[in-house]
Amino acid sequence: MKYKDPKQSINVRIKDLMDRMTLAEKIGQMTQIERKVASAQVMKDYFIGSLLSGGGSVPGPQASASDWVKMVNELQKGSLSTRLGIPMIYGIDAVHGHNNVYKATIFPHNIGLGATRDPVLVKRIGEATALEVRATGIPYVFAPCIAVCRDPRWGRCYESYSEDHNIVQEMTEIIPGLQGDVPANYRKGVPYISGKVKVAACAKHFVGDGGTHNGINENNTIVNRDGLLSIHMPAYYNSIMKGVATVMVSYSSWNGVKMHANHDLVTGYLKNTLDFRGFVISDWQGIDRITSSPGANYTYSVQAGINAGIDMVMVPYDYSEYINALTSLVNKHVIPMSRIDDAVRRILRVKFIMGLFENPLADLSLVDQLGKKEHRELAREAVRKSLVLLKNGKSTNNSFLPLPKKAAKILVAGSHADNLGYQCGGWTIEWQGASGNITVGTTILGAIKTTVDRSTEVVYSENPDEKIVKDNGFSYAIVVVGEPPYTETAGDNLNLTLPDPGPSTIQTVCGAIKCVVVIISGRPVVIEPYVHLMDALVAAWLPGSEGQGVTDVLFGDYGFTGKLSRTWFKSVDQLPMNVGDMHYDPLFPFGFGLTTGPTTARFSSSSPASAAAAAAAAAADVRKEAYWVVSLFLSLSVAWVSTYLL
Repeated sequence: MKYKDPKQSINVRIKDLMDRMTLAEKIGQMTQIERKVASAQVMKDYFIGSLLSGGGSVPGPQASASDWVKMVNELQKGSLSTRLGIPMIYGIDAVHGHNNVYKATIFPHNIGLGATRDPVLVKRIGEATALEVRATGIPYVFAPCIAVCRDPRWGRCYESYSEDHNIVQEMTEIIPGLQGDVPANYRKGVPYISGKVKVAACAKHFVGDGGTHNGINENNTIVNRDGLLSIHMPAYYNSIMKGVATVMVSYSSWNGVKMHANHDLVTGYLKNTLDFRGFVISDWQGIDRITSSPGANYTYSVQAGINAGIDMVMVPYDYSEYINALTSLVNKHVIPMSRIDDAVRRILRVKFIMGLFENPLADLSLVDQLGKKEHRELAREAVRKSLVLLKNGKSTNNSFLPLPKKAAKILVAGSHADNLGYQCGGWTIEWQGASGNITVGTTILGAIKTTVDRSTEVVYSENPDEKIVKDNGFSYAIVVVGEPPYTETAGDNLNLTLPDPGPSTIQTVCGAIKCVVVIISGRPVVIEPYVHLMDALVAAWLPGSEGQGVTDVLFGDYGFTGKLSRTWFKSVDQLPMNVGDMHYDPLFPFGFGLTTGPTTARFSSSSPASAAAAAAAAAADVRKEAYWVVSLFLSLSVAWVSTYLL
């Protein structure tokens, strides 16, 4: 059997295997189901090609890495026991670290990473995430989201690196972090995954998901073809050049046509024009939503989705209905066998390239990578580089930050100061995120207590009254407020006001004593009415599990360097408003961010360890500069190619 021989070329292996496959085995490969409805027997009986964990779908509460490995392997054994032994591929959302898994490192959400302007950092985050995902026996992630969010009212805006496609393009560097660097002279469009410590990535959501009308999730993106290709498509060029393995289709529509049924863009543009050779996957129940009432005509939805060019369908529950409908459509010649063969060939190509046939079962050799100290330090670095300083002092000559570590008594206030779940946001442990100490990490309050001088008294009051504020002789206050966690449609917000009691906490505290306000949010929110009260204002986005990254910069161990990756509006009446618009009149413009320096030199040449750290930092700067040179060249090349493709 040539398909089992790793010495054969991948094309030979694919052909040999497909020649042996029945229609049922091929359609099974095109089926992805939720682990909740899976078993080894189901995998065997239906030849299921892929499994996934949806948000919060885990082997058990606070499951360990070895628990995950055991579960994945038991289900994999069902696939391996089939006639041909084709391994399944297990996928999971890992959108800011391995976010479903207890004790995993939770990195800042993409909006914060966009503020770092640091593709090299983002690549390192991809490398760490791949290791933590592989630690649990999983080889495939539904990341990165390369949406270009054009309206912060969208509930997924924090999953977007920026309103500017150029920044989103730069941040596709996370793909070689996840998958490995594509070798020189590698064929454009062919997926590349470099081994057992890397994972297959998924560029999503194709295409225009960040441009929907009024920022309404899954809605209609109204823009001409030139606008779609120039704003929302460019990051897909970069992703494909970097060997991305899969692309996920968007729930949204383009000028009234559902993307899950858009043959022109999925097959015509993505597969044919851009020469993408990996597989195209639907979103969760994505084909069901082709009809205006989801599932109203399921057989039609299957026909429209598969004929549009979707290769693997995230069912996720009623797999028998999907398999029966697709089988019937093929037998009736409504869906041609050539379309089925194209889908299966693409799926098998990814499985062969990533070595899944040679190493279908995970082992426990990487379990120590989950939540590893080095990964938490990387997340902490990402937090401090993502912070954007919007105000520093009530006059230009009177800076308020950095804060002194030694003070008699300080007040920490706000709903988000001691809430790890709020700090991490959506897509953390649960699909919608949650409140409280939901995983392992450090809250901002905890970080403050370990950062200040031992003699400094720290008083915490979530929503203090005037008496507490005025009667305690506080040297200064740190107020941490923001949005609660949300995901997708639940996060759509037409007013973007700062949730209560945030405004009253700011007014009570900052109206009485000197204060810095730290905003924890997935997007800009309405803050103009309160800015005059504050001595300093910091946008911290959704920083994740490592709250020390916030205090590193507040107290001056590092300087502020972050720049807005989104326009910060004055009023929602201005929306949508993006840099370059005729009516551009922001509170803080795109690219804005005050800078500070560290209060003391961080490296001393007298220490070998410090000298090594300084050298490492300098080398990182050199790598970053080199990246920008290469990135500029690639961007110019892509612009030239895309112009002539159009």
